[in-house]
Amino acid sequence: MPTDNVNHLRRLALIWLLVSVVATPLVVFVLAPGLPPGNGSVQASGQVVDNGVLLGVSTPVALAVLVYFVYALIAFRERDPSSVLDGPPVRGHSGVQTTWLVVTTAIVLFLAAYGSIRMLEDGAGGGQGPNPIAKPAGAAGALQVQVIGQQWKFTYRYPSFGGVETNDLELPANRVVALHVTSLDVIHSFWAYQLGVKADANPGVDNIAYVTTKGPLTINIHCAELCGVWHGYMYATGRVVPQNQFAAWIHQQQLQYAPVRKLLPPYSTTYFPDPQRRGG
Repeated sequence: MPTDNVNHLRRLALIWLLVSVVATPLVVFVLAPGLPPGNGSVQASGQVVDNGVLLGVSTPVALAVLVYFVYALIAFRERDPSSVLDGPPVRGHSGVQTTWLVVTTAIVLFLAAYGSIRMLEDGAGGGQGPNPIAKPAGAAGALQVQVIGQQWKFTYRYPSFGGVETNDLELPANRVVALHVTSLDVIHSFWAYQLGVKADANPGVDNIAYVTTKGPLTINIHCAELCGVWHGYMYATGRVVPQNQFAAWIHQQQLQYAPVRKLLPPYSTTYFPDPQRRGG
């Protein structure tokens, strides 16, 4: 059959549809569940689901571009170099224009609605400032933990346990935790990878991020904001442990740091750096 009589648009659409039907479920159900940050917390699991939705929407779009590119290379290549001619111009194709507008509008509106709903459910894994709009269920009884960034480490205060400040982050399993992220000197960023939390630590700001822990877990903690010469060494590990183990640990921390607790400034949701420390 002559090439001119082939309905390329119909053939291209059929190829794209078949490829999308096969590839999209593979991406969503095989690739997406293994994406970071994993399932260490409810928020982290939610981010994995969100990534799966975004991949599910973007896979057919990306395949449309790739399929058209490969098809054009094969079907429209110049077979006779001695007669190079421009293809016929296409202008004002109402079907193509309408399809483009409808599809792109539907995708944008769906993603906007989905993102807004998911953010209001339990936040986005980042800080929401001192007055969070998105609070997870159980936020009223959340364990309060203050994360204090300083050059070049994070320390942690537990106001419900006398304001004791520790060098290590330990959290009870299956508990809603309110992380109050702040700084003593310059801007840092508290990144608890497995918890799906990344919140800026600014001096004078109480940046609250909620997280709902799951089972026992080791947490990799990094500073994600360039904060000075030793920024690259500002990392540590934390733990999520069973409730009884956390109770024993926090009691031990209270005893260990009792002699120096009187030297700490009173617990406050925000701290302002000493002028001599502002420059790092």
